[in-house]
Amino acid sequence: MIKRSFDIIASFFGILIASPILLIVIFLVWRQDKKIPFYVAPRSGKNEKTFMMVKLRSMTIGADKSGVDSTSENDLRITPIGKFIRKYKMDEITQLWNVFIGDMSIVGPRPNVKTETDLYTSVEKILLSVRPGITDFSSIIFADEGEILNGRSNPNLAYNQLIRPWKSRLGLLYIENQSFLLDIKLIFCTLVNIFSRKLSLTWLVHHLDLIGASEELIAVSKRNKILKPCSPPGSNKIVSSR
Repeated sequence: MIKRSFDIIASFFGILIASPILLIVIFLVWRQDKKIPFYVAPRSGKNEKTFMMVKLRSMTIGADKSGVDSTSENDLRITPIGKFIRKYKMDEITQLWNVFIGDMSIVGPRPNVKTETDLYTSVEKILLSVRPGITDFSSIIFADEGEILNGRSNPNLAYNQLIRPWKSRLGLLYIENQSFLLDIKLIFCTLVNIFSRKLSLTWLVHHLDLIGASEELIAVSKRNKILKPCSPPGSNKIVSSR
């Protein structure tokens, strides 16, 4: 009840405060090609129920028809204003609407497309037992997802081998330890990450250690080593096709 009440209040005031900047960006997105500035995309939510997530459009019209769900930094489908939107996470501000109406929460495992959640192991399915969120541990640790996938011939496969295994583990760890205090800390850390990634990662690694994260997960969360293919939680096999 506290979490939902906080979500409603925070999303309302968040939209209100961000609206001046949001309106300018919405106009710039429309101005570049005179097309709708929003991208309303289906995502798997709590209990695997599909909901429509509202995002600022950062790609060309019809980009979702390519079959590529994971986006690299050098993806040619990204528009010039889209690069700005992605760099400063502007498309996540519009998701406050989804929080306000109850599809999402401010903090929780990031929502994914059905083609990805269909690949989840039985253990990963636990991620779909709660409302997805705008931010969580993985949103900060893998804020550079586009850079990780940059230059990959198959971004979807690279995502499933390099990012999904740890993103899922971090999401499961959040669910095991979720609390109102942790949510406040993650929101604060998300804001800090905009200005100092090093500081935010230092705090996250320290907190992950406090709540009993494995040494392997902590090592990956430091993000000072090249990511290597790994199996997702609940499986002993690395994803080989996507």
